[in-house]
Amino acid sequence: MVEKNAFRLPGLRIVVLAVVLAAAAGWWFLAGDLSGLQLVTWLVVLSLVEILLLVGLTVVNPNQSRVLQLFGRYAGTIPESGLWWVNPFTGPRRKVSLRVHSLESAVLKVNDVDGNPIDIATVVVWQVDRPATAAFAVEEYAQFVRSQSETAIRKLATSYPYDAHDGMPSLRGAIDVNDELTAEIQARVDRAGVVVLESRISHLAYAPEIAHAMLQRQQAGAIVAARTRIVDGAVGMVEMALARLSERSIVELDEERKAMMVSNLLVVLCGDRSAQPVVNTGTIYQ
Repeated sequence: MVEKNAFRLPGLRIVVLAVVLAAAAGWWFLAGDLSGLQLVTWLVVLSLVEILLLVGLTVVNPNQSRVLQLFGRYAGTIPESGLWWVNPFTGPRRKVSLRVHSLESAVLKVNDVDGNPIDIATVVVWQVDRPATAAFAVEEYAQFVRSQSETAIRKLATSYPYDAHDGMPSLRGAIDVNDELTAEIQARVDRAGVVVLESRISHLAYAPEIAHAMLQRQQAGAIVAARTRIVDGAVGMVEMALARLSERSIVELDEERKAMMVSNLLVVLCGDRSAQPVVNTGTIYQ
């Protein structure tokens, strides 16, 4: 579908012309200068002209366009708002909104790339870019955008995991995923003359049947990560303590006592509870 502007004239001029012709017809009728047959002929002609002028008037509201048809063929588009006069034989003159639309999809249950069932929904901001294509290429362009958006969401959800692992992008990494979602929807709705301005994941959660298990897994992962960091810090502190004792020659420890000291320090630093001190009243070896 090749978009083109329809032939049109400013409607206000046509209204003025119609008023002038109506006034002329009234003057001729009252003046009575013409014979009966001539008067009727002129009145019929002026009436037909008046009808054609008035039928050709069409109003285009702001952020709206009119798609015209002439005997079943596309005759052009009126993209500007205002009062216009077009070919009176054009019809129908379909209204196509150019306003920005916001589509919030239903919550869909799909499986991510790992096979985990998730609930996902999105918000799509779009508008008609080519009115004639939107009017003739698809049956209902708004419904077409909705169905294709849901299809794109399902495809996206099956391409990424819910949570990131091994450095892979995930559905929770919103920026890259949202950009890909926008491109996917745009590729699907371009045939309907629609441009996608923005799309965002508005709802993302594990399905109720696995939500509790996934929460436990996330908590376990967080605990393991925290423990790993604590152990790394504890090992560094033990290394620093042994190095300081050796540099300052505070005490000489054999390998067995070093191992015991390391064990005690790790217990103190990595334990969940406060350590209970034990006072040794003997020697270091007893």
